[in-house]
Amino acid sequence: MKKILLKTERLSKSFSSGGVLQHVLKNIDLELYEGDFTVIMGASGAGKSTLLYALSGMDTPTLGDITFGNTLISGLNQDELAVFRRNHCGFVFQQIYLIDGMSVMDNVLSAGLLVSQRPHSSRRADVQRHPLGPLLRGNKDKKALLSRARELFAAVGLSEETRKKFPTQISGGEAQRAGIVRALINNPDILFADEPTGALNSKTGLDVLDTLTRFNGQGQSVVMVTHDMRSARRGNRILYLKDGAILGECSLGGYVHGDTARHRKLSAFLTEMGW
Repeated sequence: MKKILLKTERLSKSFSSGGVLQHVLKNIDLELYEGDFTVIMGASGAGKSTLLYALSGMDTPTLGDITFGNTLISGLNQDELAVFRRNHCGFVFQQIYLIDGMSVMDNVLSAGLLVSQRPHSSRRADVQRHPLGPLLRGNKDKKALLSRARELFAAVGLSEETRKKFPTQISGGEAQRAGIVRALINNPDILFADEPTGALNSKTGLDVLDTLTRFNGQGQSVVMVTHDMRSARRGNRILYLKDGAILGECSLGGYVHGDTARHRKLSAFLTEMGW
């Protein structure tokens, strides 16, 4: 049986726009499992990115609980959430957000050094006294950090010469692969990806998908939002959102290149969902 990595109960998110209350997420009960490649799909405005940001602690739900391990992360304050994200989450976005004034390598190393040791107590009675205490990792040895960065760069196919360049000197595909290295440098429990191939051409997008698939095959848990069916086929579990609720889900099993049955099953599921 798979280990539950993250769980939500009655997760809801609302906001007011022009005096009208908009319900973006509606009472979502969800379990995410260790080692899965979970894909979140749905029409524009369905709440996909909002769900991803809530799951990762980047956004605060209006109602409901989000639990990671024994930690109720929806009960943490902003400082505690920052510690949680640094130590347990990796992020890959459509826009890559590398810092222009730093080399590619330094972009990655700076993320690796942003690890806090401070435990925080929570004001919520139903959360452990120091919810992040057992989860925090100590300061990283810089030599070990550099070794891991080199290992990850080699794994995504970025040469030593490329690592020395600045973000403006490399291609979009190289920058996104560097973004994946940055996201993985702290060995996160979950890698969150929001339309990671959305700004890339077909060839470089495929390289990025191959990279995510390879890391998932090595045990990395991935949660990805996408509009793209080609990208969605990489997941073993597909969640379909409609109007802020999970309308259905599809299990595809492990990814195998060229599996036409997988394509047909996903196509049938998406047609059923009204995609």
